[in-house]
Amino acid sequence: IYGFEVSEGMVSDITDKLLPRIEEWQNRPLSPVYPIVFIDAVHFSVRDDGVIRKLAAYVVLGMNEDGMKEVLSIVVGENESSKYWLSVLNSLKNRGVQDILILCSDGLTGIKDAISTAFPKAEQQRCIVHMVRNTLKYVANKDMKAFAKDLKTIYTAADEETARKQLESVTEKWSAQYPSAMNRWHENWDAISPIFKFSKEVRTAFYTTNAIESLNSCYRRLNKQRSVFPSSQALMKALYLGTFEIAKKWTMPIRNWGKVRGELEIM
Repeated sequence: IYGFEVSEGMVSDITDKLLPRIEEWQNRPLSPVYPIVFIDAVHFSVRDDGVIRKLAAYVVLGMNEDGMKEVLSIVVGENESSKYWLSVLNSLKNRGVQDILILCSDGLTGIKDAISTAFPKAEQQRCIVHMVRNTLKYVANKDMKAFAKDLKTIYTAADEETARKQLESVTEKWSAQYPSAMNRWHENWDAISPIFKFSKEVRTAFYTTNAIESLNSCYRRLNKQRSVFPSSQALMKALYLGTFEIAKKWTMPIRNWGKVRGELEIM
């Protein structure tokens, strides 16, 4: 439009001015308590030493005491393990977080042990939507609708005792056709069951990682023109700028926050 060209090097030099701001943002002080925290990963293609590989950006999204969303941290590229997640959670502690009431995630490798060590009093909540998806992977198309309906009787049960009975009933009903489909529900029951302490309206605030999946889909949409990032640093710059763009829309607390906060305070 304006009749001059900008080289990749020049773009890089200009955007390098962001690096001190990114570092400051990554180390900014946080609130002492976050009622709800979500952790998830979003994957991007990055060129590393001439080879294109997938790198994960691990995003930590918090709901603060006013029910407002806040991106607490973005870390690019490490492999998942208990040691890795412990370093992520310890960095939150070093920035002032003393307690997380409920930490919601998918079955990330090593996250369970890390949470127990860093925030021993935090409730660990597995994302129910991921649990359902992972279960239905083992099910034939013709049975999916009926199976999903039966799974719903577990996670919408009035209390944990009823949910446990429904779990046994669903397992018994489908075990002949799909012997391993329900294994994860039994293995992860301790991280599925916290929702049953709360009323049905309050459960919707944290029984799924939809809030952070929505954030991750915004990151993907903002970066859809970039099929490959030239470096992990370039990816971090894009995610940092994207965070501020997305957060402009976060002007209201989450739905029913007064009720959610009230029940969380009692628990």
